[in-house]
Amino acid sequence: MSDYVAEADFPAIARDYPIGAAFLDRFRGMSRDALRVVQETRFATVMARAWQVPFYRRRWSEAGLQPGDIRGLDDLPKIPPFSKADIMASVAAHPPLGDFHGLPDSGPRPAVVLHTTSGTTGDPQPLLYGARDREIQNALLARAYKLQGMVDGDVVHSVYGFGPVNGGHYIREALLRFTKTLHIPAGTGIETRTEQQVRLMARFGATVLVGFGDYLFRLAEEARRQGLEPGRDIPLRMIAGHIAHDTRAVLEASWGGVQAFDWYGVGDTGILAAEGAERDGLYLMEDAHVIELLDPETGTPVADGQAGNITATVLFKDGVYPIIRFDTKDLSTIRPGANPLDLPFRRIEGFQGRSDNMVKLRGINVYPTAVGAALAEIEPLGGEYVCLLSRGPDGEAMTVRAETASPSNVLRTAVEAHLKARIGVTIAVELVAMGGTAALTEIERRQKPLRLVDLRLVEQR
Repeated sequence: MSDYVAEADFPAIARDYPIGAAFLDRFRGMSRDALRVVQETRFATVMARAWQVPFYRRRWSEAGLQPGDIRGLDDLPKIPPFSKADIMASVAAHPPLGDFHGLPDSGPRPAVVLHTTSGTTGDPQPLLYGARDREIQNALLARAYKLQGMVDGDVVHSVYGFGPVNGGHYIREALLRFTKTLHIPAGTGIETRTEQQVRLMARFGATVLVGFGDYLFRLAEEARRQGLEPGRDIPLRMIAGHIAHDTRAVLEASWGGVQAFDWYGVGDTGILAAEGAERDGLYLMEDAHVIELLDPETGTPVADGQAGNITATVLFKDGVYPIIRFDTKDLSTIRPGANPLDLPFRRIEGFQGRSDNMVKLRGINVYPTAVGAALAEIEPLGGEYVCLLSRGPDGEAMTVRAETASPSNVLRTAVEAHLKARIGVTIAVELVAMGGTAALTEIERRQKPLRLVDLRLVEQR
């Protein structure tokens, strides 16, 4: 038995983090108080480990904390959150991996998996996992897929990227280790050309499509260009990925009316939340995480129904890279009320934009995701767009470049009026031919296309 397999301890994962029917059997009807007992026990172990890691010891000592100050989850707000910027500062000070992971400088060390982020918001960040926490992340993703309706024998076509980036490897491992499905590891459009991906889906009879919604639209367009009809030539029955809820109906229609399910996570933590089959909010995996939604400016918790930064404490990362109060900078809101599955887990609305990708135009907060949702309501547009931020005579200005098969001044004027009504501020619009934004969004090569390009940076050069 390899060190990795032994350290992962798959029987313990199946017992402690169940999936499928065992998941529902364990948690249906459980009270929040009973769940809290599980969380407190796991949190104590993670906190003890984190105090041994230089990154945390330094930050917490500077904040005036000592180990005895944090006695349980009620004391969590005393701990300063951290973000990718703090991790990258650690990497810069202690290259190449930083000092946030807790690995020894020399001598024996546990099995380690190294990947990176995609670099969508800056330089790629190193991501380090121990065997046990890596496989728990995989199990939790499989839990979500099964909750949404994935079954044995499904043929899963995945467009998550490979290379050093984490995404494609994560999906492959989850499917291989914890499901009985056939995985088509297509990757991004640069790894497997879009036209070839569509042919693979038809050839192998893909029943499930997984990936980021933006590129899934592109695949549907290509399928129809090749004369392949979803449901007839490609027997797709479900989509599971990162789906913008405002454009979900359009995505589903593009694939013949199949249902699309959303889940949310980041590279550091793995999956944090996922919809169930009823698609009534994303269930937070609260046996594995403690999730707070914090005000982006004050860092204080927001009330249910108000948008805040998703901030995660991972209850199973007690080896390599413990995670205590990681501020993802991704926005969401808590959905109040009881859930249809009678689980003790709260639900979030899903990804609602990035607080560090917000642009203030004449006093109005503008998120590229909100622009995309507004554009999706205009049928002549093709769905692809990019926001260009520049410096105008009256301050910051934004131009939206949107694709359409039939550009005209009449349509451009209508789109500008629609954005003014939906967003609350004037935004200029440029209409381009289909494919005309691809060079800026890099949709063929990125897992997450760029939706905001800051031209002010170019102007400063």
